[in-house]
Amino acid sequence: MLTKKQKELFDFLSKYISKNYISPSFEEMKEAVSLKSKSGIHRLITSLEQRGFIKRLKHKARAIEITKTFSNIHRKINNKNESPSIEIPLLGSIAAGDPIEAIENPDEFISVPSNFISPNNQYFGLKVNGLSMIDKGIFDGDIAVIKKTNSVLNGKIAAVLTNENEITLKTIKIIQNKIHLIPANKSYIEKILEINQVQIQGALTGIIRKYN
Repeated sequence: MLTKKQKELFDFLSKYISKNYISPSFEEMKEAVSLKSKSGIHRLITSLEQRGFIKRLKHKARAIEITKTFSNIHRKINNKNESPSIEIPLLGSIAAGDPIEAIENPDEFISVPSNFISPNNQYFGLKVNGLSMIDKGIFDGDIAVIKKTNSVLNGKIAAVLTNENEITLKTIKIIQNKIHLIPANKSYIEKILEINQVQIQGALTGIIRKYN
């Protein structure tokens, strides 16, 4: 998963190198992504190289090689049964219990069945911590597949971010400008917050479970 500036620079590099057979200068890159300093470009290039999108050729000026495309990052074929799967970013952890802080890990991806995914939407995965949703079949250690959206229908399970920068997975109900975070385990209590204290991050579309 790339930041907006990383994606802008990668797209510029891909088009420029394809057309000119040489990488652009730092000045051209700086202007292309509207940065004020070359040091900012250097950081972007380093991050793209660390993620495997590009490779800098040593001892050569203006020599960058494109090593990945978004098509081969986000889609792969399962050779065992030839059915397609999709790679989506895996973003830290989500609490199915008390909220915990969500930490993004942009270098980590997880493969999910293609039937979990609609091509017109963006998705990410979150590792579930806790047992508050076990009556919905969601267990500690599962991977929740989340479709990015800022609104969900009442009664649906969603990933929500509180104003304390904590994220949790709960059934959502909005009643009279208050949002109810409803667990699926009698050992946990329902939480009720003001609507402006919560941001909906996405809707649950599937669960992946790994067995050791």
